[in-house]
Amino acid sequence: MEWQEEGILLTLRRHGESGAIVEAFTPSHGRHAGLVRGGASRRMAPILQPGAQLQFSWRARLEDQLGHFSVDVVRSRSDVTLGGDRLALAGLNAVTALLSFCLPEREAHPRLYRDSERLLDLLGQGELWPLAYLRWEIALLEDMGYGLDLSACAVTGATEGLAYVSPRTGRAVTRAGAGDYADRLLPLPPVLKGEGQAGDAEIAEALTVTGHFLHNHLAPELGSKPLPDARARLMQVIARRLARPTAP
Repeated sequence: MEWQEEGILLTLRRHGESGAIVEAFTPSHGRHAGLVRGGASRRMAPILQPGAQLQFSWRARLEDQLGHFSVDVVRSRSDVTLGGDRLALAGLNAVTALLSFCLPEREAHPRLYRDSERLLDLLGQGELWPLAYLRWEIALLEDMGYGLDLSACAVTGATEGLAYVSPRTGRAVTRAGAGDYADRLLPLPPVLKGEGQAGDAEIAEALTVTGHFLHNHLAPELGSKPLPDARARLMQVIARRLARPTAP
């Protein structure tokens, strides 16, 4: 068995004296693991970095075996993370960790792959990245079967005046439809509906909504492991951005 495809390196762990088992995310083969001989060597260290765009060649005698990867660099993306950009580093770690956590093994998710590649290519563009990340997280939930339905009120059917999100169903609710239950619902900032170029505060509020569904709906379906800490660290970096004083 053999295939070749460009993809994103998600994770790496040492195997034996000098090998490494890596996880790749490619359009046609999804999250796919393989052994890289010499992957733990100094020579390979600059190449096998999470988030790197690589050309993967996988080979195994049988399809269900771990198999072996050989890799070639397409682009490393290390330039934006080694320069001390905390948002870029935290963002890259969150994206690769969430993909490794959420994706079923060897199941193709071509649209999510394209969204992930575009997002990682925006690393280092601090003014664009938080909004791009929010849109990616919405796409991740949708691809995993937990998409938000913000088209109309779940109670009244109205399409105007949407103000909340049901924490149970992910559907929008108007103020009138919420009634006495408003304090039990999640906020619905306009950016979640794709309205306007929101600032960090609104994006952070929207990420509390997507985070609710990641933590309380998606993660429990995937077993007993909690959501990766890398997402919480990214939220901390965004929170620190909000706490910075603005120029007069």
